[in-house]
Amino acid sequence: MSDEVGFITMAGERATGEAPEIGVGMLGYAFMGKAHTNAFKKIPYMVYPPPAIPKLVAICGRNEEAVREAAKRYGYQRYTTDWKDLIRDENIQLFDNGGPNDAHAEPSIAAAQAGKHILCEKPLARNAREAAQMLEAVEKTGVVHMVAHNYRFVPAIRLAYDLIRSGQLGEIYHFRAVYLQEWIMDPNFPFVWRLDKNVSGSGALGDLGSHIIDLARFLVGEPRKVSALAKTFIKQRPVPGGGTGEVTVDDAFVATVEFENGAIGTLEASRFCAGRKNHQVIEINGSKGTLVFNLERFNELEVFWKDEQPRETQGFHNVLVSESYHPFWKHWWPQGHIIGWEHTFVHEIAHLLDCIVNHKPVAPFGATFEDGYKNAVICDAILQSAEQEKTIYIRY
Repeated sequence: MSDEVGFITMAGERATGEAPEIGVGMLGYAFMGKAHTNAFKKIPYMVYPPPAIPKLVAICGRNEEAVREAAKRYGYQRYTTDWKDLIRDENIQLFDNGGPNDAHAEPSIAAAQAGKHILCEKPLARNAREAAQMLEAVEKTGVVHMVAHNYRFVPAIRLAYDLIRSGQLGEIYHFRAVYLQEWIMDPNFPFVWRLDKNVSGSGALGDLGSHIIDLARFLVGEPRKVSALAKTFIKQRPVPGGGTGEVTVDDAFVATVEFENGAIGTLEASRFCAGRKNHQVIEINGSKGTLVFNLERFNELEVFWKDEQPRETQGFHNVLVSESYHPFWKHWWPQGHIIGWEHTFVHEIAHLLDCIVNHKPVAPFGATFEDGYKNAVICDAILQSAEQEKTIYIRY
């Protein structure tokens, strides 16, 4: 009997009727193209019954040989080197923009004007002005839109969200977050697009900082003002084939922030932290307790409750967020059989498909283009504060 019950729990419900197909056009075939495609292929049998069946219609990239290989590897029906082909294709209903930051605005605006729903990688745009144009386009056309802030879809983060929204953490006093990596510390690391402001918009700020800014807004609320420092440690990088390129973005930043609800906090991101691979840690202190999340301990949430433990044994305790009643776990395995980073994209895209098919709002759980725009405003304010050495008030 127990085996039978366990099987039913893992297998999920019986499907009632056929899920509609949604044609996907993917811009970008590298890191995010791979991550998103993995999710598209998992959804039909893991998020069961699925809200929709993603159909991998076409994938686009600038390098024909590489994008041809990506189409073969991932299972797209065809490939192209011109993103406008994706916009023109009537078999594509969802435009997934995983291209470099300078390829976010124009293709996404064109997709909205063509009536296609949009998933766009973060940061939404290189700056707030560009993000505002993208927001205006999706609001005017009414397409479903989401920014790929996938960390909203970590089970432990969603659990933290639920605890905060239910009032169990009490009044929020502090939010502090760091996102640290090491991958460009070597002075011989080549000049790539992420180091060029014209392409990327910013450095560690947009690449890493936008994630923790989004989590700050998602978990705590809107920032009121920021004061920041930013630094470029290595200003010249070798260019493949000879010569050097000038690094025009930040290698690291740190900012203090005051929220509209009175909480204060710090935000820090760097790509110059030796030994740190993907070290994102957030801590939220409230009047009734504290929550701590470490991305490299993905399935865990560290919790301290101020008044609910005997004094003699009071302290932090570690919650393994893998029970069937925890967020998203109904799709996965028995308790303790942990999941990983790639599953955030399954949760994220399944949410988007559900919103498209069943006319549900993307917010508050998913990040909309409005969230992406507000994130860009905060990023711009951080850079402005660092450049002008003064406090900047957030104005949306």
